[in-house]
Amino acid sequence: MLDKRKFYINGEWVEPAAQNDLYVLNPATEKPIAVISLGTAVDIDRAVAAAKKAFQSYSRTGLEERLALLEKLLAIYKRRYDEMADTITAELGAPKTMSREQQADVGVGHLQGYIDALKRLKLREKLPNGDTLMREPIGVCGLITPWNWPINQIALKVVPALATGCTCVLKPSEFTPLNALLYAEMIDEAGFPAGVFNLVNGDGLHAGAALSKHKDIDMMSFTGSTRAGIAVSKDAADTVKRVTLELGGKSPNIVFADADLEARVTAGVLECFNNSGQSCDAPTRMLVERSAYNDVVAIARRIGREAEVGDPAKEGSHIGPLVSHIQYERVQALIEAGVGEGARLVVGGPGKPEGFETGYFVKPTIFADVDNSMRIAREEVFGPVLSIIPFDTEEEAIAIANDTSYGLAAYVQTGDPERAERVAARLRAGMVHINGGPHRYGSPFGGYKQSGNGREGGTFGLEDFLEVKTVHLPDAA
Repeated sequence: MLDKRKFYINGEWVEPAAQNDLYVLNPATEKPIAVISLGTAVDIDRAVAAAKKAFQSYSRTGLEERLALLEKLLAIYKRRYDEMADTITAELGAPKTMSREQQADVGVGHLQGYIDALKRLKLREKLPNGDTLMREPIGVCGLITPWNWPINQIALKVVPALATGCTCVLKPSEFTPLNALLYAEMIDEAGFPAGVFNLVNGDGLHAGAALSKHKDIDMMSFTGSTRAGIAVSKDAADTVKRVTLELGGKSPNIVFADADLEARVTAGVLECFNNSGQSCDAPTRMLVERSAYNDVVAIARRIGREAEVGDPAKEGSHIGPLVSHIQYERVQALIEAGVGEGARLVVGGPGKPEGFETGYFVKPTIFADVDNSMRIAREEVFGPVLSIIPFDTEEEAIAIANDTSYGLAAYVQTGDPERAERVAARLRAGMVHINGGPHRYGSPFGGYKQSGNGREGGTFGLEDFLEVKTVHLPDAA
């Protein structure tokens, strides 16, 4: 078992202020694979002080110097790529193939996307009225990341902070901290100055709250549940710091009868089940035009039955376990709610798959005849659970799609390009995927309503970490 109790503060691996151990479990075996320390406000104070001191000099570094550091970090990440993939498989339970092809890949893609955006960024420009606009690093940033796509969110926060001249303190999820510790090793090897990047493990109630409330933190960037995002916002309010949030989702996938049903329904089911359903932008509500409804349910049933659960340590297209016992219980409760509220169970259901009594495995589950008022249609399940909802008209589809407190992503399947554009324009979501269009590195990621505020990735992601200053000269005109 790995001993990972130390924190990375001011360029050194240091002992925590107090001993408060937590075991990191492999979700497929339920056995501990590492021990970490849960940090306290004292550890956060120490990390923030280091970041504040480092900001004085790092904020004045040139663009070329920071680009060189990021390029070196990219080279190191590529060299240790397989190590990152294996780490995520062990602590998250993402199957080996998925971890290598998706989970670890985002660490390369987002870093390259930010490097490209930084090269295009204008830090100083002349406004049409003659004034000068300057973009400057906002300061010391507190970063809190989730467990479901761990290095994805770490890269989306740490990289823009470092790229823009900010300094930061990262508190990764205590469920998946090992990939963050590995990333800290890479940052250290790349040669970023001491104090520019700091890492303190801990839970949200103590370390996370201490970071959000800290008077010397200028900005908080948080990804996680809407409930926790509200708490971060409230904790940050007293010091009026900037807060960016990437929160939950209940993304609609609108399937019109003129779509390529076999291809688009298959892709929708598999996308919902990907990462064991633990994705904030997963298309968990499949809205289907009634004339195609029975055909769609039949396709979904077949694909759902073919979906395999398996050992994440093995190669393959199977799905792995959920991350923890807590998450397993939450998903089971919502599956039971779906049954209890009268949705038609098409595939799966409560309990564990046969042969997987150990580990936090769940049955890939599909419900049909779901009403949008049901809990499984309104709450973020965060497991491999799909709800299929019928609609009669385009107007009704749009109304159902927008009838949610979330607004992260939406999906539209149709053979009519004009309809696709028309519907996309009316969906209250930060991202709309048409006929399988993927999210590409460098494009902004974020949502409307209770899915958060701010955008991550590319130029928009850099701008979140920048302040804008206007310089007024007497002869500007």
